[in-house]
Amino acid sequence: MTLQLCCAWIFILLLPGLTDGGKILVAPTAGSHWLSLQQVVEKLSERGHEVVVVMPEVSWMMEATQGYTVKTYPVTQTPEELDNALEEFTAAHLKGRPFPLNVIEQYNASVNIFNTIFVQCKDLFNSKETLQYLNQSGFDAILTDPAVMCGPILAHYLSLPIVFFMRGFPCSLHYEAPQCPNPLPYVPRLFTFNSDQMTFFQRVGNALVAFLELWYCNSFYADAIKFSSELLQRDMSLMDLLNTTSIWLLRFDFVFEYVRPVMPNMIFVGGINCAQKKPLNKEFEEIVNASGEHGIVVFSLGSMVSDIPIKQAREIADALATIPQTVLWRYTGKAPPNLPKNVKLVKWLPQNDLLAHPKTRAFITHGGSHGVYEGICNAVPMVLMPLFGDQMDNAKRVESRGAGLTLNILEMTSKDLSTALKAVINDKKYKENIQRLSDLHLDRPIHPLDLSVYWVEFVMRHKGAPHLRPAAHDLNWIQYHSLDVIAFLLAVVLLFLFISLKCCLFCCRRCCSKKGRTRKANKPKSH
Repeated sequence: MTLQLCCAWIFILLLPGLTDGGKILVAPTAGSHWLSLQQVVEKLSERGHEVVVVMPEVSWMMEATQGYTVKTYPVTQTPEELDNALEEFTAAHLKGRPFPLNVIEQYNASVNIFNTIFVQCKDLFNSKETLQYLNQSGFDAILTDPAVMCGPILAHYLSLPIVFFMRGFPCSLHYEAPQCPNPLPYVPRLFTFNSDQMTFFQRVGNALVAFLELWYCNSFYADAIKFSSELLQRDMSLMDLLNTTSIWLLRFDFVFEYVRPVMPNMIFVGGINCAQKKPLNKEFEEIVNASGEHGIVVFSLGSMVSDIPIKQAREIADALATIPQTVLWRYTGKAPPNLPKNVKLVKWLPQNDLLAHPKTRAFITHGGSHGVYEGICNAVPMVLMPLFGDQMDNAKRVESRGAGLTLNILEMTSKDLSTALKAVINDKKYKENIQRLSDLHLDRPIHPLDLSVYWVEFVMRHKGAPHLRPAAHDLNWIQYHSLDVIAFLLAVVLLFLFISLKCCLFCCRRCCSKKGRTRKANKPKSH
């Protein structure tokens, strides 16, 4: 009886919902950013923690599920205003304007969409009811995706330890803020489309981009910096908002990312969105089974973009007609008139489950980090058509590993896409390379989801992770780069050389003067 009672108590203590839990605030970023963060939120809730997700009443793809508390706040924006900003942002990257007009237009569109989303952050701080609730809740920590800076501002306002969950910032802030070394010769900057094997001129371009990064990021987040300074009633810089972060959970790993120095509070959780394979529903199972020995190709440009200009759609349709595989294309726009019979247009598809199916031969993707990792996890070779953001650099990384081919969606022809598809499907090296990446990626001691949950709980238990904070945060730019030490040593060397020179000159003068007197004394007298 005693043994049975002990076993019962052990079983009860191991139940996730009955363990002593903490209280954590989650401030997500809308859209695809929420998809993988939601998995962490649900896992924390399963482990008995009280999780509160604060989200705007109007957003993209942020739907609540059971298991955690959702605190919504009113916003001044309509869904149409958000959608219009996204459409303008996407259109700016699909116009194909000549350089430098394309760069200027894309940059302005990016600033506009970030400022549009940041308006919701201002609405959060204008909601007295929401702020009162958050101030009185007694959270242990905040888990946030800092892409639009609302999470970091909220963390400073509530004085909470911060855990970031993200892919990265557009200008290497996820390396600069934690004081991580960022060597220019072999660490390519975003938007350079370089690999870690750079030529001389690529390294020159890399250095120029690095020089511009902090400037354009300060301009990019100018509205957030100004608002945080007013709210917190002290001058705040971009680094001030970020450098107090306890743990950085970064959604990549070194199977995909180029090897580089990192700091101890940077934890890599790439592939966190690679869920276990689920059975396909009847509709998709029938399509896959009907594909026969040729199998299927999965085609998706991400969760946020499923419509492209009709000109590109026609080129794509012509290319897809040249392969024997059945193509499942997530597309919500007007169907191109030349759509072939082997292409099935769907408004939604179970991407990971389809990629995990043994009949999947290739994956046409925009190169978003979620899709790339699902391709790696399931060992499916890729044809990448990047649109914006980090997608170009993601595509470069896949291509440099020999796991896929990259096309410019604005310039490619149907022949280009057809050739690329036939190559990744029929050339065994692409399958072999992606299989090697998949084996490396999946060979890990702990799943990224469990690793993420562990570090969130760590910060909650210890009220941060100050022991992982480097002393570099306490140094100014001159001290960090040892410019004061170099100047001191240079001054010592120059002083030594100056004294040595003076001594030599003094000795030379003494020697010369002695020789002059000796010669004068030995000079014979004239008669």
